[in-house]
Amino acid sequence: MTTPQPLTIGIDFGTTNSVVALADPTTGAVLVQFAIEDGETATFRSALSFQFHAAEGEGRPERIVEAGPWAIEAYVEDPHDTRFIQSFKTFAASAAFTETRIHDRRYTFEDLLSAFLLKLRHHAGAAMADLPPRVIVGRPVTFAGGRPDEALALSRYETAFKRLGFEDVRYAYEPVGAAFYFARILEQDATVLVADFGGGTSDFSIIRFERTPGGLKSTPLARSGVGVAGDAFDYRIIDNLVSPELGKGSFYTSLGKTLPAPQRYYSAFARWDQLALLRASRDMRDIRGLASTSLEPEKIERLIEVLDDNHGHALYRAVSTLKQDLSRAETAQFSFVAGDVRIEKPVTRAQFEAWIAPELTAIETALDEALQASGLPLEGIDRVFLTGGTSLTPAVRALFHRRFGASRIETGGEFESIAAGLALIGLQPDVERWTRTTTPD
Repeated sequence: MTTPQPLTIGIDFGTTNSVVALADPTTGAVLVQFAIEDGETATFRSALSFQFHAAEGEGRPERIVEAGPWAIEAYVEDPHDTRFIQSFKTFAASAAFTETRIHDRRYTFEDLLSAFLLKLRHHAGAAMADLPPRVIVGRPVTFAGGRPDEALALSRYETAFKRLGFEDVRYAYEPVGAAFYFARILEQDATVLVADFGGGTSDFSIIRFERTPGGLKSTPLARSGVGVAGDAFDYRIIDNLVSPELGKGSFYTSLGKTLPAPQRYYSAFARWDQLALLRASRDMRDIRGLASTSLEPEKIERLIEVLDDNHGHALYRAVSTLKQDLSRAETAQFSFVAGDVRIEKPVTRAQFEAWIAPELTAIETALDEALQASGLPLEGIDRVFLTGGTSLTPAVRALFHRRFGASRIETGGEFESIAAGLALIGLQPDVERWTRTTTPD
């Protein structure tokens, strides 16, 4: 009598959204659902909120931490007294990020991820009440950042996931997870190129799938990745549409000289991970001082308002809406209205694609690296599976249509494919072939 394989769990901790899937040999992979006000959702925003509320009577103030949709709700209800952090996955492989201080408390990356995972498990309810000892965690092929430290990122992951209660933490490349998800619908042998476009990274994997009497045989052929994706597209939108209205390119006077406003303020402002920290940084004091010496003080005052009044989430919604609209139409209206700040401009798809041209080049270069490593010609790729939210960008899709033609391209599962595939990997008898730990097995 054979012993049934245990339930496995796959967690796709994403830059923008996180998804959890459970799998067993009978039912396959099922996404964990989170009950929200207007129904259920499988996508859990990768965001945190921190609030301090004075307790009634004497005693220390109460610290309230939330994550996902509940973090957004806390921020919307009380933006002034809420520290809202998003896209913090971007810090995972950064040795330069050691900690941030929130309400006079020190938080390392491990602390932020632990807090996030604990709240995610809480909101999952019964679905994650009893965790199996092993978890398959998705990881990008190349972590985001200028000089990403892969070992540092995985050690930080290890600490956080073991705090959640897992004993055996294994990592699988995110596009490999997506490949296992896609392989469910294959009806014949195929060499599959999976392109996964998230918020922080674009990752590619080429895998050969073959049907055998013993089941589906999978052979990895090549992989590549680049730390460029949806958040980098957002940066271009903010840098071109918003930052000039908030003082980028303006000048100020100092000791009788006319000087340009420091670019570093706007480089940080246009990145979601940095925007969350800018309000509490040393630069904030200098930004306030800049308003009194600027030749266009009204623009600097707008920047200060966006930071002081925590308009970051409203800006995120405006940028996301523009990208979605430009995916459907050649022209769209950008509208960022928050407090006294009002920035409204028409944008064409051609303008947007010109802004993101450097990122598109980086993505195409990473694709070339995967194809070269596989040793296959373009004709050797039978199917192309595009997944992840940024795969919906027309310029990204056009890149693959030019190379492979529409007939070989499949799309779908933009938000579920990785988590479901990771959970399915956990069921494989040769799971060690597809995963790794932070230490050799």
